Amino acid sequence: MGQVASKQQLRMAFLRWAIVIVPLVLMLGILSGRLSGSGFGNPWFAALAKPAFMPPGWAFGAAWTILYLLIGFAFAMIVAARGARRRGLAIGLFVAQLALNLAWSPLFFAGHQVSAALILMIVLIVLAAATTLAFARIRPVAGTLMLPYLAWLLFAGALNLTIDRMNPDAEALAPGTARTQIMP
Repeated sequence: MGQVASKQQLRMAFLRWAIVIVPLVLMLGILSGRLSGSGFGNPWFAALAKPAFMPPGWAFGAAWTILYLLIGFAFAMIVAARGARRRGLAIGLFVAQLALNLAWSPLFFAGHQVSAALILMIVLIVLAAATTLAFARIRPVAGTLMLPYLAWLLFAGALNLTIDRMNPDAEALAPGTARTQIMP
């Protein structure tokens, strides 16, 4: 009963968790984006003024796919770390930040709430940073896998802030309409 698991048993426990968690995290991310109409195909989003540092549309799909895979693997490492001190806190932080992550696209793209999405993004960044630190204390590799995600969230936050400043009337902009400065 008090036996220590072998490295092979630990690796297999991680793999079992990863087989479930990684696709689940990826699918949730994809579902959130698709259901909210995220991306450049959204008429409301297309009508917004965007900063010069806005990447092309394809970059978002590629980046988020990679990031969801990385954080999925990081989370699987933590879930598989049975008996690790503060594991429950780390899991709770991850779930909380993932819930905010999944809520951002519907708030921004479907709800057209650019300012509210910015506030959500700030809270998300704080929770993701806390999650990264909690993961690093349990499994340093898991913390390292979270770093690209955290960096992208900071970049996404800068985009959100700039779009908010460039489009003070974004919430009132009707989907599919473009703004002009032409006066009759």
